[in-house]
Parts: sequence; C-alpha cells; structure tokens
Amino acid sequence: MAGGIRQDGPHQRPRRFRALSLSRLAPNVATLMGLCAGLTSIRFAMQDRWEAAVAAILIAGIIDGLDGRLARMLNASSRFGAELDSLSDFVCFGVAPAMMLYFWSLHELGSIGWALSLLFAVCMALRLARFNTQMLGEPELPTWAYRFFTGVPAPAAAALAMWPIVLTFQFGRGVFDSPYLVAPYGVLIAALMVSRMPTYSFKKVKVPRAWVLPLMLAFGASVAFLVSSPWLTLSVIAAVYFATFPLSYRSYRRMGVENQQEEERADEEDDDGEPDDDPDEGLNRVHQN
Repeated sequence: MAGGIRQDGPHQRPRRFRALSLSRLAPNVATLMGLCAGLTSIRFAMQDRWEAAVAAILIAGIIDGLDGRLARMLNASSRFGAELDSLSDFVCFGVAPAMMLYFWSLHELGSIGWALSLLFAVCMALRLARFNTQMLGEPELPTWAYRFFTGVPAPAAAALAMWPIVLTFQFGRGVFDSPYLVAPYGVLIAALMVSRMPTYSFKKVKVPRAWVLPLMLAFGASVAFLVSSPWLTLSVIAAVYFATFPLSYRSYRRMGVENQQEEERADEEDDDGEPDDDPDEGLNRVHQN
C-alpha cells in the first residue's frame, strides 16, 4: 500500500502479553509468600527470636507443600512457576536453616562453623539441581519407584536441621546446643540430602480403606499435641521420620528385586512363545537330545 507499511508480511508486530487471571497467579503468589517466610526466619534468628524463626521455616514448608497442588488444581502449572519454586526452596530450606544454625551455635567454632553452614546450603543447591535435571532428562522410571525420593527432600532436610534447636526448646540448654554436637549433625543432614538413599514419598502412599479412620484419628491427635506441646511433638515426629530411613531402604530394595524377577519371568515367557527361526534346526536339537 502506497504511503504505508504492510503488516501482514513476515515482519509482523509481536503479539502482546496475554493477560492472566488471578487464579492462575495464585500458585506463584503462594510461593512468594513462602519465600518471604523463609527470609523472615533469618531476621528472627538475627534477633535471637528462635521460636519465631523455627515457626517461619515450618510455615514456608507448609506453603511449599500446597503451592504445587494449588497449581495442578487450577491448571496453572508453568515453567516460570517451577523455577520460582526451586529458587524459593533454596532460600527457605537451604540458606535460612544454614544461617540459623550458624547464629545459634556454629558461630562458636569460628571459620569452621561458617564453612559447615556453607556446606549445608551448597548441598541443598546440589540436591535441587539434581532434582531439576532428573525431571528433564531421566528415563521413565517404573511406577513403584515414584513412591520414593532420592535422598532427603528439601523441606524435610530443613526440618531435621532444626531438630537440635527444637530439642533445646523442650529440654533446655547445655546439650543439644553444643556446637560439637550440632556440627557433625549438620554434616549428616547435608550428606543425606545429596545421597542416593531412597526415602518415602508420603504423597504417593496409598492408604487402605480400613486404615483411613485410624489414620484420621492419629492425625487429629497429632494436631492436638502440636497445639498443646509443639516442641515435644515436633521432636517425636523428627525421630519417627528418622526411623523410616531403614524401612524405606529395605522396601526399595525389595520392590526392585520383585520388579526384576517379574521382568525376567516376562522375558522367559516371551522367549518360550517365539517360534524357531529354523524349523530344521529345532528338529535336529530334538533328535540330538
């Protein structure tokens, strides 16, 4: 067109950013709320408000468990949300617990205590990086393998890292706040994060119908104890979670062996059902026997 510019050629104007509904933004807003809770826990730790600092990380863990389900429920999953969630996990469950342990006890060890705090945060970063790459490039796993995590997941590792602090709330200072106890314990949790040890993924556990009511009663009792005696209840929960590690390892090995045996039986059945490539060769084998 004379005196104008054609708009229907290969160089069209880029499309404008499509508006999103508030419901689709809700999961990302929840993730940001969890991130703010994790950062606030560092501020509380710097002010020696330890109970508030622990509570802030626990709140971040609860939000982390809900934002993904919220995204799936609202059909609002996105690559942006996944990256934001991973960065939030690193801050809330890697940086914040490491800083808390340093301010609370490890600072008494000087540079060694700071190095151990850095180790915890680095292991959390490595764990999250491994998880993200597994989601992108790993081959399809058998169904039973999705019942387990590889290593201790990020929120659980943060909660376990704070276990000495919670025990101090319950039993007082003098034992569990010793840097000579906290230092090797923190290294243990960091190693469990990046280990290949299988741990239960409780969100994949299927509860038999007969166990639904007792489980609901146990959950209600746990909430009641959590309200009345929070630090003792959290300590017991952490101890029970530790006790599941050998059980999950044994269960993983047993399921792996059973799956391998089933595959071998299926291969044998396929081999038995295949006809001989050369009928004469099969007849000769019969005569030789």
